[in-house]
Amino acid sequence: MNIGIVNDLPLAVEAMRRTIALRGEHRVLWVATDGAQAVDCCIAQPPDVVLMDLIMPKFDGVEATRRIMARAPCAILVVTSSVGANAWRVYEAMGAGALDAVDTPTLGDNRLGDASQPLLAKIDQIGRLLGKPLVYRQRPGTSLRRDSLPFVAIGASAGGPTALATVLGKLPADFGAPIVIVQHVDQAFAHGMAEWLDGQSALTVRVVLDGDRPQAGEALMAATNDHLRLTRGGSLGYTREPADMPYRPSVDVFFHSMVEHWQGDAIGVLLTGMGRDGAIGLKAMRAKGYQTIAQDEATSAVYGMPKAAAALDAARLILPLGSIADELAAIVKR
Repeated sequence: MNIGIVNDLPLAVEAMRRTIALRGEHRVLWVATDGAQAVDCCIAQPPDVVLMDLIMPKFDGVEATRRIMARAPCAILVVTSSVGANAWRVYEAMGAGALDAVDTPTLGDNRLGDASQPLLAKIDQIGRLLGKPLVYRQRPGTSLRRDSLPFVAIGASAGGPTALATVLGKLPADFGAPIVIVQHVDQAFAHGMAEWLDGQSALTVRVVLDGDRPQAGEALMAATNDHLRLTRGGSLGYTREPADMPYRPSVDVFFHSMVEHWQGDAIGVLLTGMGRDGAIGLKAMRAKGYQTIAQDEATSAVYGMPKAAAALDAARLILPLGSIADELAAIVKR
C-alpha cells in the first residue's frame, strides 16, 4: 500500500518509516509535518492509508482528518504517542472519519523489535478492509421463541462515534427497546468509548460482557476484537469465528446472528463507515421482515457501508443522521 505519514517529530517519522520498510509491499508516499500539509498531500497524491498524528502545528489531527474526509477521502489510522492518554481526541478523530488508532512505535537502541508489530497489524487489517470483498456463510441454528421486545442493532465504523452520540443522545431514557452496537473499534479503548457515549445519552451505555441479555433502556457495545453474536439462548457472546473476516468486530456477523436467532420485532441500522461490513447482514434482516435503516450520503462522514447497503436495497429507509433517533422512537412506540 501507498502510505502517507503525518507527524512533526523526526524520531516518530523514522520509526514509522522503518516499520513500513519491514514489508516490501508497502511504501511511504509522502511525509507531512502539519495538518495543512497533510490535506494538500492527500489531494495531490492520494494514499491508500494515512498515519495521522493528533497534536501538530497549524491544526491538529482531528481537524486534518475532518478536512481530508471532506476533500480527499481515504483510510486514516491515528498513530499517537499514547492512545490511552489521548482517548478523547481519538474518539473525535474517529467521529471525523478515522478508522482506528494505535500507539506510535519507538526506536530502542536503533532497533524496532516487537514495537513495530501493533502498527503493522493495523495496516494489514486496513489493507484487508480495503481490498477484500465480504462473504459470510450463515450457520444453521435453533431460533428463539418470539420475544415481546423489539430489538435495535446498530453497526458503524469510520465516523461512528459522533454518529452514535447523535442517535443515542436523542433517544429518551424510557426508550422501550434494547440496543446493541457493533462499532469498529480496538478493544484497547472500547470501554472508554462506551463511557463517553454514556455521558452523551439518557440511556445507560456500557460494553457487552459475555452472557449479557439485552434489555430496554440500555445500549450495549461490542468491546473486544472478536465478533459479537446473539446466541440461540438469547444471550450475547464473543467468538473468534469466522477468523478470516477483515472487520473485527464484524457488523455482518452480529446482524446474521439476529436473523438466525431472534424471532421478535427488530430494527437494523447501518451508520457511516468505510467498506461494506453490515450491508449483507442488513439485507438479510430486511428479507426476514425486520425494519432496516441506513444513514444517507450527505450526513455520513464516510459513505461506504451505508452506500453498500443502499446498492443492495438492504435499507427500507435511508435517512439523514438527525432523523434516525426520531424514526427509531416512532417505530418502537408503534
